[in-house]
Amino acid sequence: MNRRRRIVLLGAAVAAYPAAVTAAAVFADDLRVYVRFAPALGVAVLGLLAAGTVVLVIGARRRVAEAAESARAAAAAEHHRFLRRLDHELKNPLTAMRLGLANLAADGDTGPDGPLAGVGEQVARLARITGDLRKLADIESRPLERVAVDVAVLLDAAGETGRDLPGGADRRITVSVPRVPWPLPTLAGDPDLLELALENLVGNAVKYSDPGCAIELRAFEEDGYVVVEVADTGRGIRADELPSVWEELVRGSDARGTAGSGLGLALVQAVVLRHGGRTELRSLPESGTVVRLRLPTS
Repeated sequence: MNRRRRIVLLGAAVAAYPAAVTAAAVFADDLRVYVRFAPALGVAVLGLLAAGTVVLVIGARRRVAEAAESARAAAAAEHHRFLRRLDHELKNPLTAMRLGLANLAADGDTGPDGPLAGVGEQVARLARITGDLRKLADIESRPLERVAVDVAVLLDAAGETGRDLPGGADRRITVSVPRVPWPLPTLAGDPDLLELALENLVGNAVKYSDPGCAIELRAFEEDGYVVVEVADTGRGIRADELPSVWEELVRGSDARGTAGSGLGLALVQAVVLRHGGRTELRSLPESGTVVRLRLPTS
């Protein structure tokens, strides 16, 4: 039912009540007939009026929801186009800089303290940012594979990846997944994207912690979701920086001097949102961080 028809229905209901009461008064030969039937007729017309009002309210809410969804879709499409343009614009300058550095290195000092060392590090950082931007754009646009994913297998693999990272062997990395009296339910998702998200979280936990720190990968079932947590006893994040941790290219003040693109958590959130889940993060400086992913079960 379109908007014009709803308005016509409501107008007819509004006009029908006084018309019906007037007709009853005019045509009823007996006042008792009028007294008996006019209230019932009035109630019926008021019910029609109420129904018309409900239809209008439901229609208005639906239009608001459709407009909000359309705005979200347009914003997501624009964001994807921006990431693609940025990736394209950075790619060619990076290639030129790498070639220039290679030519200069043939005649200059290529040692770690040489004049080209700092430039090379910045070029490498830009390359990491470009690569992660490309990944982020792909995550937001690629078709999502839907297969049954065993979370325990993912966490075990992520734990092994963490131990193989530089400095990973110096951290106490453990995996905790309930197996009795029944295992975790599976997820309907893309195993490659979920693996990428967990690798980013474990990588962050290793990078932003010190030797001897504990890193726990754990999972449990809660209200139809599988909850995955990556917790560490590392540096933590300042309270004033927590609201922006999921934003792109944002790095905390304590992350300075540590290699990274500032896109790791944005990648994680993009993966989780594509799977219909949500992300949470809790942290205390000098105590540690817990990142929680809530993913719907199959």
